[in-house]
Amino acid sequence: MKNFLTKQYIKDKKFKIRHNYLSDEFKDYPKIFKKIEKVIKFNDFTLGFEVDKFENNFKKLINAKNCIAVGSGTDAIYMSLKCLGLSRGDEVITTPYTFYSTVNAIVQADCRPVFADVQGDFNINPELIEKKITKKTKAILVVHWAGRICDMNRIKKIAKKYNLYIVEDACHAILAKKGKIFAGNFGDIGCFSLHPLKNLNVWGDGGMMVTKNKNIAKKLKLLRNHGLVNRNEIKIFGINSRLDTVQAVVANHLIKKVKNITKARRDNARKLDIGLKNIDSIKIPKRDTENYEVFHIYSIRAKKRDLLIKFLHSKGIDAKKYYPIPMHLQTPSKIMGNYKKGDFPYAEKLCNETISVPIHQFVKKNEINYIIKNIKDFYSKS
Repeated sequence: MKNFLTKQYIKDKKFKIRHNYLSDEFKDYPKIFKKIEKVIKFNDFTLGFEVDKFENNFKKLINAKNCIAVGSGTDAIYMSLKCLGLSRGDEVITTPYTFYSTVNAIVQADCRPVFADVQGDFNINPELIEKKITKKTKAILVVHWAGRICDMNRIKKIAKKYNLYIVEDACHAILAKKGKIFAGNFGDIGCFSLHPLKNLNVWGDGGMMVTKNKNIAKKLKLLRNHGLVNRNEIKIFGINSRLDTVQAVVANHLIKKVKNITKARRDNARKLDIGLKNIDSIKIPKRDTENYEVFHIYSIRAKKRDLLIKFLHSKGIDAKKYYPIPMHLQTPSKIMGNYKKGDFPYAEKLCNETISVPIHQFVKKNEINYIIKNIKDFYSKS
């Protein structure tokens, strides 16, 4: 099987308004190169000084107690489950409307994913979680979809009632918060991604885990680095998932800008909300004023979604589907859980209707207006 991503990169470049904005974001790359020179000269490529610095910077950014930088957001979820003692046969309740890595991490941890359907905010429906709990249930893995925090008050009550762990897939949700609490700080462990198209990103893969519990933090630090306590001794069996020092340089460079990045995304989202709100064929998720969304993705529901995407593409707008196939209907999930169409109707509805348009900090006001105009034009003619 060939690498399909290279073709995708070429295809996406043809659009005038793109989801990929990295050329603009890293125009100042010579400054980053100079910082990387110091890493090269000092040779601390693995868990070096810049990694320690990034963990401290991230801790201040979201008011976290302990931060552990790792190789990817997926690894962060996987190690969280292993650290909490989950093992073969244990069940983890999660959403069927998510990126594949959420469920992949559960399976790689030797656990069984159990799905509970979503609701209008694209997040897991707390009312459906309790029905899924069995004697084998050990954790709830919530996903703060697109940077919108789940109903954590209700989910925490359920977890407490049944003595379950909460792991947060906050890979979309750096700086998202509910009230004064930032994503990642609600549960036992919060997991973040630094993938190139995340709101805070690096030049490859990277991730972060946060926790209030010192003992959990110590174990996570062991897990990410083979279980090593020093050069010659391991305390537990771990894996190799260390954030590269070079990537930490990039993260430290960008973390200074992430608050402005978030503000720009929120401003663009507000303009789109206003411009699209009176189109009958468009449904915008309800915005909770207490829920500070960071808009990793701007997702709305649209009638004739596929035709709309085709029309927007013809106008140079990179509209996308996130995601057309829910997790329970992916081939390995169907085999594992005997799932079928109709099992999670709301998730399936979202997969059939959701469309995302570029929302990042480099989308200009006239481009937002252009997106709105073309969506209006499509429905006026169809």
